[in-house]
Order: sequence, then C-alpha cells, then structure tokens
Amino acid sequence: MRGLDDAVAPERSPSRPGPGPLSSASLRSLELAIGRRVDGLLAGDYRSAFPGIGSELYQVRQYEPGDDVRRIEWNVTARTGRPHVRVELAERVLVTWLVLDASASMAFGTADRRKADVAEGVALAVGYAATRRGNRLGLVTFGAETPRLRRPRQGRAALLDTLQALRDEDPAGSGGLAGALALVDRVAVQRALVVVVSDFRGGRDWRVPLLRVAARHPTLAVEIRDPREQELADVGELRLVDPETGRQLRVDTRDRKLRERFAAAAADERRSLVTLLTAAGVRHVALSTAGDWLRPLASFLRRSARAR
Repeated sequence: MRGLDDAVAPERSPSRPGPGPLSSASLRSLELAIGRRVDGLLAGDYRSAFPGIGSELYQVRQYEPGDDVRRIEWNVTARTGRPHVRVELAERVLVTWLVLDASASMAFGTADRRKADVAEGVALAVGYAATRRGNRLGLVTFGAETPRLRRPRQGRAALLDTLQALRDEDPAGSGGLAGALALVDRVAVQRALVVVVSDFRGGRDWRVPLLRVAARHPTLAVEIRDPREQELADVGELRLVDPETGRQLRVDTRDRKLRERFAAAAADERRSLVTLLTAAGVRHVALSTAGDWLRPLASFLRRSARAR
C-alpha cells in the first residue's frame, strides 16, 4: 500500500488532511473481508456473472482509453468508422461499484479530518481489496449537477483511476444520491457488489432508486458522520450554514434545552435512516471523522460476509 500512500501524499494540507495512515494489518483484514464477500457472491446460482475476458460475448461498445487493443471488434469498427471493443462474460470476475458522495456537505469536519477525507480512505481501502485476484472496480461520484462514471477496471489501473477521480472531485454542489443510484441501476447489468459512501444528508428521494439497486445487487451503506452533527458544543453564539443550500441560522449554544433538542432531532434522523436502509435490505455502518475509521469498516465487512 506504500504506492497509494505516496500517490496521495502530495495533496495533503491542514485544510485537507486526508484519511490518515492505512496500516498494512488493517488493509489485510479488509482484503480478507472483501475476499470472503466476493467468494460468497461468486458461489451463487448464476454461471458467469460479470463482463471480463471470457468466451461468451456480453456486449460490443465503443473503445475507451485504457481498453485492451486485442479486444477490438474489427467488423463493427469497419462498419461504424469508430473503434469498438468486445466485452465478454468472465467465469470468476466480480465488479464492485463504489457510489461516492462528493457533495458540498462532505467538506465539513470538526474532528481529525473532513467527511470527504474519510470517504476518500474508504474508497481507496475498499478499492485496494476489491481489485485483487482480477476483480474489477467501478466508480460513480455525485455532487456535481450530474453524476460521473468511471467504468470498471482491474488492479492498479482501477486504483489510479479512483485516485484521479478523488483529486478531481473537490466537495461541491448538491447533486443527489438518487441520480447516482439510477446510473448504477442502468450500467450494472450483471450482479455486482454496490458500496454507497455518503453522509446521507438532505432529502430521501433516493429511496426508490436504492430499492431497485438493492433488489438486484448486494448493497452496503457506509455512512460518514461528524460529532458536531450529532451534538452541539456549548461555545456561545454560532452561525450555522448549510453548505449545499447556503441557508444560515444563528443559534445560542449556551441554551441547554436547545442543545438537547438538537441532539434528539439528530438521533431521530439517524434512526430513520437506519430503518430505511434496513427495510431496503441494505447493511449499514457509521464511521466518524474522529479517530480510527478503518478498523470498524473492516469489522463491518467481516460481519456482512458472515451474515450473507
């Protein structure tokens, strides 16, 4: 994992501290957890589930930079005048789709790092584990006006692609999870593992797209929280700003009843989120911007693999 650490390091600053160290022990644990999940999915009652190098034609699509030139479909290329490649069904390849929140609310952080830094770490750690043994990683980011797609790739190429996407996606905008899930529902033709990484703030218009995705693919939700979103500290008068809408509100945090109402409302909101995810058949873990996020993530994935 040294190469990934070195690649990420130049982007660090006090305002963008990054996810923190990714220990080899935690990464090995995460790799084992993802590996068990992959093995369980590939042992299902379908034959060859995912696009890859195989023997049965899955689709022909237009060539994209990075595609293997040996897969060019010359007949279609000659007919259309544009390079096309064959995508075939592989026997033992799993695609993991990362659905990553890059909206403005992810720039918030009052503890060790921002929510975006934790999300970045989750993306890199899951990507590292999910691309082992020839499996593939695809990425959909949302926050801009329309979600952005990175098609599934293998190994180091997938990780570098994910890293470049993270560098390109400074948290901004208020683009929604609903559109990102609808995109995954369209492009994930064969059964896949879907990992949604978000703070799940704002409206819940993503419920129906989530139900559609979770009905076809095992889906995991990784929620990123900051302590100050759950409880207000007694620090006097504050001006609170919604980063996605710009709405402002002045509050006096010396008011004990106000702090209690805030904490109760935040707890109710999180409970309703868990209820919604559970009803959709989606397993859920909450990670914090304070302290170690990698160990609870690995533990969650191990439990998910056993519970399957």
